[in-house]
Amino acid sequence: MEVGFEKTLVFLIFILLGIVLKAKFKSKQEVNGIKKIILNLALPATIFIALLGIKIEASLLLLPLMALVFNILLFAISPFLLPIVGVKKNTPTYRTARLLIPSLAPGLSCFPFVLEFLGKDFLAKAAMADLGNKVFVLIVLYMVAMRWFYERNQENQTGRKAKLVSLMKTLVTEPVNLFIGAALILLAFGYNMRSLPFVVSDSLAKLSLMMTPLVLLFIGLAVKIKKRQFTEIFSLLLLRAGLVFLLSAAFIFVSGLSIQNEILLLISFGLSACSFWPFAHISLVDELESEKKSKTFDSTYAVAILALSFPLSTVLILGVLNSGTLLSSAISVFVIGLILVLVGSVFPLLKIFPKKISKLRLANTKMETAATERA
Repeated sequence: MEVGFEKTLVFLIFILLGIVLKAKFKSKQEVNGIKKIILNLALPATIFIALLGIKIEASLLLLPLMALVFNILLFAISPFLLPIVGVKKNTPTYRTARLLIPSLAPGLSCFPFVLEFLGKDFLAKAAMADLGNKVFVLIVLYMVAMRWFYERNQENQTGRKAKLVSLMKTLVTEPVNLFIGAALILLAFGYNMRSLPFVVSDSLAKLSLMMTPLVLLFIGLAVKIKKRQFTEIFSLLLLRAGLVFLLSAAFIFVSGLSIQNEILLLISFGLSACSFWPFAHISLVDELESEKKSKTFDSTYAVAILALSFPLSTVLILGVLNSGTLLSSAISVFVIGLILVLVGSVFPLLKIFPKKISKLRLANTKMETAATERA
């Protein structure tokens, strides 16, 4: 427990350092410089190493599929969650939230605690499940982001063939995609990180080491959360967590899962913080729209979601792993999910009721005035 908690504190310290260093970064271009290092060097190297480190075990092949189905369910349900917290449809914030809410970052927010509380065997299961999540965040969400971009910017300007050519050009020239392609080719020929020349493997390893500190510092530097935005995102993340519990309860009930640690792993994995990789797709689209006023996504909103998602997920995961036998049945998991959904709905309802009451008062005043005039 202490080791896992200390790791969490380290992550939060890096975010706080980013916030403190804001005064030293005078322009937006300086912050974007860090983002470019992440997207063009650290992130591709991290993905390359992760893919070359894959060890597919036949007994665990169902786990990536389960994770992928879970991502798709979150993506499908998110349009119903967003209006609850006041996010309007077909807006940059709406598309941004839809891209981030179904994504998971278990490496930062889940794996350290699974290892500490449940052990290496369950960490291996979580890592295997993360393969399905990686397919979703790297490939599926990338295709979704590009589709939304082309729908808004080129549907009346170019034909289907031109769109396809433009998309393929983007796919080929992106550093992340180049590294993914290279890793998959090497995997197909039976290579891994140990098979590569030391100069290559060590360089990639050192680039990958920059990933987590730079991402956390960037979040601290870029985050700008307004009071209204804070309650909106906090409510949305609570609704997301509640949905994770409800989906987990449904799976436990249908599958008859009864092993306590497996139930804890299932819930903890689903409660992982939102992934940074969808933000990479958003940043790519932002660059393509650099000269346009109307944007497909809201990158500031994306950073705010990432900034709040990490500490909230950490607290929830620690609560789950410390719950003992409380979460031993589908009913108890369902009840907690319902509570989180209700709590997540409180702030939006508090906004709605005063407005409705003021409208009713205004209507009553008008009726009384009309009645007085008639008299």
